[in-house]
Amino acid sequence: MQLKDFHYDLPKSLIAQSPIQKRDMSRLLVLNKETGETTHQHFYDIKKYINPGDCLVINNTRVIPARLLGQREQTKGKIEFVLLKKHDTDIWEVLLKPGRRAKRGTIFVFGDNLLKAEILDILDGGNRLVKFYYEGIFEEVLDKVGIVPLPPYITEKLSDKERYQTIYSKYNGSAAAPTAGLHFTKELMADLEEVGVKIAELTLHVGIGTFRPVKTSNIEEHHMHSEHFVIDKKAADIINNTRKNNGRIIAVGTTSCRVLESVADNDGTVVPTEGDTDIFIYPGYKFKAIDALITNFHLPESTLLMLVSAFAGRENILNAYHEAIDLNYRFFSFGDAMLII
Repeated sequence: MQLKDFHYDLPKSLIAQSPIQKRDMSRLLVLNKETGETTHQHFYDIKKYINPGDCLVINNTRVIPARLLGQREQTKGKIEFVLLKKHDTDIWEVLLKPGRRAKRGTIFVFGDNLLKAEILDILDGGNRLVKFYYEGIFEEVLDKVGIVPLPPYITEKLSDKERYQTIYSKYNGSAAAPTAGLHFTKELMADLEEVGVKIAELTLHVGIGTFRPVKTSNIEEHHMHSEHFVIDKKAADIINNTRKNNGRIIAVGTTSCRVLESVADNDGTVVPTEGDTDIFIYPGYKFKAIDALITNFHLPESTLLMLVSAFAGRENILNAYHEAIDLNYRFFSFGDAMLII
């Protein structure tokens, strides 16, 4: 398929620049993937569409202040790091700019020397492997010197950093939020569990590569970035038992979907796994693990738009997006939501 097949025109005014006042007050477009029929609700109405015995699969990753602004130790030349992936104790893969200054052995400093980084290696694609030096606990130092890396289409400053975290976030490691989960409140989650909806937690640490555009005209030539995930036995058992009891597996976000589709057998059985996934889901893919998907509205020509098009059909998705535009839905990370059933 061609990249242009996933283009749509979006007025800039519909790109949400800040989160809505109450998480579950966002709008919800419900799309029937078989018929293409749409219904318009609010996110708190999602309870109407999730049945007792269904299972929500949530990504409990937590966004870290992964953007570091610093300078070269000797020349004081400015540098920007974005932490992508932890390889070992104090060793990270980073995206940086300008990259030409980052030769092997170069030292960079951040936050009045609270944190130092040495370039260990230059990786394929230009990312660097770096070792950090500091006193104390890395996460505490990072909180002092780092910045939450909001997507480039958000230009307003975020007043409350917790609004870029899900209410169930636990494990530090992401450079971007699993944004479908941003709509849930503690009260809504409690209501769902009270009526018998199961909750299965997994972890996928979202990399900044989620914002990288597809640059190949033939989408099949695109290579996905790799992201680390964990799904334990408890979560796998909940998911597998749900399927045995004829409940639906509802992925909260494309991140949860990608993990499930990475670890599922052909019959949909989920296996406890820790590893990395670079699965690329686009139309033609046969889903094994999920029955429904909660997601946000995604960028034109993005891999995430391709994933939801694979699940619901490209025409159904683009028709729903055009309808959402006509009705002034809010798009992207802080925008409104879609339930595909």
